[in-house]
Amino acid sequence: MAFSSLKIWCNAYIPNELLAELKRRLSPHQLIQSSDSQISNLASVGTNPEARGADVVYGQPHPEDVIHSTSLKWVHLTTAGYTRYDTDAMRKALRSRGAVMTNSSSMFADPCAEHALAFMLCAARCLAPMIVNDATKHEWPYLETRSEARLLRGQSALLVGFGAIARRMVELLSPFQMNLTAVRRTVQGDEPVPTIAVSRIEEALGDVDHVVNILPAADHTKQFFNATRFAKMRQGTTFYNIGRGDTVDQDALCDALESGHIRGAYLDVTTPEPLPPEHRLWSARNCWITPHTAGGYADEVRANIEHFVENFQRFVREEELRDRIV
Repeated sequence: MAFSSLKIWCNAYIPNELLAELKRRLSPHQLIQSSDSQISNLASVGTNPEARGADVVYGQPHPEDVIHSTSLKWVHLTTAGYTRYDTDAMRKALRSRGAVMTNSSSMFADPCAEHALAFMLCAARCLAPMIVNDATKHEWPYLETRSEARLLRGQSALLVGFGAIARRMVELLSPFQMNLTAVRRTVQGDEPVPTIAVSRIEEALGDVDHVVNILPAADHTKQFFNATRFAKMRQGTTFYNIGRGDTVDQDALCDALESGHIRGAYLDVTTPEPLPPEHRLWSARNCWITPHTAGGYADEVRANIEHFVENFQRFVREEELRDRIV
């Protein structure tokens, strides 16, 4: 099948100079930039007739536009997450016309994995309270901080959710000589660390020093980490969330932090977002929050464009696409 002139609809936010470059690199194919570009990948979007009439979509289209389009051949999402598109109706519609969907999971693997590593080092070396002290009290808690600090070497971590981010984390954590275990829905057998099915997670929660949540939002992951699972964690476990906020029962997490059962929590995602100033998480003991920035970095937009353009070239050559989800 030859693709001589494709219509590409985009609602991703792209600065003018990068937009001009993208149009040039996609030429002779036509790029249609939506008047309602999305600065946030997680923002709700409305339907758009131009999206329904396109051959390719780049960004975050409304699911109904994808389902009811008769011309759409390929959707490339600017996110790693794809919860709003993970439906039977979506898969049926795409497959019925031989269309495909890809995401940007490999592009976000590095920043998210590095953010998680920074969290873990921050927890081990007690950096967060020292930064707060530097900005406020200006005290010199020498003995107590030294006695609280830890080495990652020899400690254990459970990576819950095993996709591109977790695989990159395994690589980054390798020099620290930690004992790593992964959890995923279906064990494939090609994982670089010991891996167990999600149905066995309770067996592992009590044997690790760090629990890293990388779960996507879905019906089966809603409040996956609840009071029961926090209680099963070892006394003094540190919890991290770089997946999605609604995978955690946040009140249960606050209770576990206040009781001291959980040593600390490092969260990049919450429910809701933005997190209201009066929310309990802000004042919970040893809870440190970043505002959903784990996937971000200075060249993020350009990197996302590069990922799309590379996949677009594969698409027109009828080669296998990277990060295919449908």
